[in-house]
Amino acid sequence: MAAWRGAAREAVNLSCLFSPKSLASTTQAANLIQRRGLASGADHRGPRKVNFWEDPLSPSKWKEEHFVIVSPTGWGLLFFGGYKFFTKGKKEKKEEMTCC
Repeated sequence: MAAWRGAAREAVNLSCLFSPKSLASTTQAANLIQRRGLASGADHRGPRKVNFWEDPLSPSKWKEEHFVIVSPTGWGLLFFGGYKFFTKGKKEKKEEMTCC
């Protein structure tokens, strides 16, 4: 959808360039100004996203990149910690061989 809008905008800009108006007119000069199309920096819809260390107890407010890094790391630590806790006392006893 956005690609069609961008193509339509370019077509309108090109049609303004080749219109029969004088190139010296101020309206034509205003039409030649480049607009920022898809170069906007951020999506400003919804609440502001924060770094995970600024609000560690609210994952819904975290930036997406931070959520992707922190969540699997936390689950991995939880599983590994549980594994180490529950297998702690089940070490194999090594029998020593005495010679002669």
